[in-house]
Amino acid sequence: MHTDASRENLPPSAPQAADSIQDLAATAPGQLRVIKRNGTVVPYTDDKITVAISKAFLAVEGGTAAASSRIHDTVARLTEQVSATFRRRMPSGGTIHIEEIQDQVELALMRAGEHKVARDYVLYREARSQERKRAAASGEVAQPHPSIRIARADGSLAPLDMGRLNTIIREACEGLAEVDAELIQRETLKNLYDGVAEKDVNTALVMTARTLVEREPNYSYVTARLLMDTLRAEALGFLGVAETATHHEMADLYAKALPVYVEKGVEFELLDPKLKAFDLEKLGAALNHERDQQFTYLGLQTLYDRYFLHKGGIRFELPQVFFMRVAMGLAIEEQDREARAIEFYNLLSSFDYMASTPTLFNAGTLRPQLSSCYLTTVPDDLSGIYNAIHDNAMLSKFAGGLGNDWTPVRALGSYIKGTNGKSQGVVPFLKVVNDTAVAVNQGGKRKGAVCAYLETWHLDIEEFLELRKNTGDDRRRTHDMNTANWIPDLFMKRVFEDGTWTLFSPSDVPDLHDLTGRAFEERYEYYEALTQYGKLKLFKTVQAKDLWRKMLSMLFETGHPWLTFKDPCNLRSPQQHVGVVHSSNLCTEITLNTNADEIAVCNLGSINLVNHIDGGKLDIAKLERTVRTAVRMLDNVIDINYYSVPQAQNANFKHRPVGLGLMGFQDALYLQHIAYGSDAAIDFADQSMEAISYFAIQASCDLAEERGAYSSFEGSLWSQGILPLDSLDILTEARGAKYIDVDRSSTLDWAPIRERVKKGMRNSNIMAIAPTATISNIIGVSQSIEPTYQNLYVKSNLSGEFTVINPYLVHDLKARGLWDAVMVNDLKYYDGSVQQIERIPQDLKDLYATAFEVETKWIVEAASRRQKWIDQAQSLNLYIAGASGKKLDVTYRMAWFRGLKTTYYLRALAATSTEKSTINTGKLNAVSSVIDEGLQAAEPAPAPVPKACSIDNPDCEACQ
Repeated sequence: MHTDASRENLPPSAPQAADSIQDLAATAPGQLRVIKRNGTVVPYTDDKITVAISKAFLAVEGGTAAASSRIHDTVARLTEQVSATFRRRMPSGGTIHIEEIQDQVELALMRAGEHKVARDYVLYREARSQERKRAAASGEVAQPHPSIRIARADGSLAPLDMGRLNTIIREACEGLAEVDAELIQRETLKNLYDGVAEKDVNTALVMTARTLVEREPNYSYVTARLLMDTLRAEALGFLGVAETATHHEMADLYAKALPVYVEKGVEFELLDPKLKAFDLEKLGAALNHERDQQFTYLGLQTLYDRYFLHKGGIRFELPQVFFMRVAMGLAIEEQDREARAIEFYNLLSSFDYMASTPTLFNAGTLRPQLSSCYLTTVPDDLSGIYNAIHDNAMLSKFAGGLGNDWTPVRALGSYIKGTNGKSQGVVPFLKVVNDTAVAVNQGGKRKGAVCAYLETWHLDIEEFLELRKNTGDDRRRTHDMNTANWIPDLFMKRVFEDGTWTLFSPSDVPDLHDLTGRAFEERYEYYEALTQYGKLKLFKTVQAKDLWRKMLSMLFETGHPWLTFKDPCNLRSPQQHVGVVHSSNLCTEITLNTNADEIAVCNLGSINLVNHIDGGKLDIAKLERTVRTAVRMLDNVIDINYYSVPQAQNANFKHRPVGLGLMGFQDALYLQHIAYGSDAAIDFADQSMEAISYFAIQASCDLAEERGAYSSFEGSLWSQGILPLDSLDILTEARGAKYIDVDRSSTLDWAPIRERVKKGMRNSNIMAIAPTATISNIIGVSQSIEPTYQNLYVKSNLSGEFTVINPYLVHDLKARGLWDAVMVNDLKYYDGSVQQIERIPQDLKDLYATAFEVETKWIVEAASRRQKWIDQAQSLNLYIAGASGKKLDVTYRMAWFRGLKTTYYLRALAATSTEKSTINTGKLNAVSSVIDEGLQAAEPAPAPVPKACSIDNPDCEACQ
């Protein structure tokens, strides 16, 4: 802490006696102690307070005999009042900060009516406070703490360096409004003691700051910056660059650390030796230490715990080195490697765009498995089935979410020619897939993640629907894997028309698997006719609506299977000339062809919309720059990527698909003061996705001119000048106009793009919106396209527990004078909802409605507007409050009718639950019963959503 060397420059005044309160010397009953401003802990005594108050009165009233008697009696009374306050508060002893004592003295003077003395006392305290701040800003070196010593790693003791402590706190608070550095220091010192371990000092700082997040969201940034001090010491010490460093010292140290880091990483066989060939001096000079200040606590802790490279348990990466490592890994085959690496680094480190988790994990390493998703088709023979399970294991080993198409596998009871026996169907094999996903746990990081897809006409579909039930024969249950329905349009038409539906074994109708649209309908009706003439023996006819109800019932009860739509995925696919989309991926946003020779692969990354809102509007020029660089980075992944199975490499090199998505959609709405449940939000979803699509397609054309078109380009929709928007015509023609209603409006000039794509595209597919479950945490924005889950909650994941509060809400409440401790308590009371807090105005209630408070139709409509611009799909969670059979029926019919390709998790609140105040349960997603309107659910409550890709527990990195 800084000394009072400039005290003589202050005007003489009675309140100078305030400083003498710091000179406490004797021990008082109860063992009360005082923390001085320099951090010293000394015993509390009454007599020093008496002296201090006496000096205050004498300075104002003088030392005349007449005044002396009054002063003596008044001071004795006031001293007793101040002392009694602390003894009542801490009867067994405790620690009091000097500021608290001065506060009580000031209060006692006011209550006694001694206003002149109190006024001068207040003015003097403020003058001294400003002087201390000026001294701190000037960088004066503070004195070592005289009574708290820290225990170093070697066992030696050294005084706590208050100067450095204050510097770290001051830097952590730089540029942030409404954070209090003195409060952090004061509260931290209360948690320290003589002999405290050196590493625990920073822990105390972090713990102090994180408790203040719910009071002011900016403390999340403060906490992250305090955490950075530990990260710097750990990494720089390991690299031998420095023992410790402040934030500002990193302006020079980052450049010094980079070459040492690369050398060590190669030595430890963690980094690709090719990284040593870069001009590391040039790259080091490009590292921007100020970007360390962008992290929230959750974001930085997530990076530290799960992404940074480590050796022997020591993380030796720092944020800017980490981003440069990823950038170097993605630029490793570029001609001008340094320029491209810096370009990629700037995009990542600025948070304008973020690569998917596999890319962040592995770029620049010896095994650069950078891709996010793999899609496979399982053949109908025993060796093929087990080869597919082997492929699952190999792909899962090196990370990546899996989507398996199981439709070709013959159904239960089908004839097996080779053994003259009958098949056990799909389900027993899915149990093996489930157990494989658990066993092959991606290097000990997490269990494998896989989703099985089955077409709705498969004879095993009814048993497939029940795979996630907690009742029944456990040998025919898959508790750890995901399942999804692959639904042809004809089935949905039969549901609308209240028709029948026939289930077949694919061994009898093998061509249905590869047919779509009108061709599928004609062939399916042909097979139905064969059953009437007795030419097909193994089949089952059901009412389409009954099967639909069971699908919705199981989705509500178990969370599976998800509903995904075969025909829009295929009829709008640019690649329908070379194959069929047989399934989506783990998170339902990828729609790529698969066959025996091709395992589809997709590489993902997401634009941060928040950083592209400027002055309440979408910054089109910046978005264009971001998209151009992002598409180049994604295209590079294809050539650099490690492929654990040859079919994946074959497919990726042939078609070169990528999936550019977005995140922070809800935050972007907040910045524009647009409620999610509004026409304005739908318009923004439409226009922002149109702009991304416009620039992404052009970026792929640019790359085709530079590097050549992908090999299967000829014959694609692109080669015919058919854009994603235009492909809606194909879907409408096949489905029939009465079964689709999608807005076709546009705002940009697409005519030149139609002509340009005919000349060549670098990538068969360019866009897909992934869940961004983890990377959105890293950069501190809302997940993907989701509405806010809660405005205040504790997020628990593998990195610990983190208080998350909506900073936009806090800002708006502060602007209206409504933010206080009572409001914080109310938000906790109502589980982060503002709807029942009466003093919040209606416009803010609309703006800050949470996911279950936004009508589902708005989520579906916004998704429909995006889908018209996307050549793949979007990972779309549906939130339904007051869930009932009728509501689920309407919602999912609407999703199909509005042209969506896929849906993801159903997050439901039962009808009876939503009628209750959430305070009865204390959990926004708690349920107690369900009104059954045709769902026939066996269980009384909606399925809990698994942690994978969930908003409140985002522990899955399979996609993003």
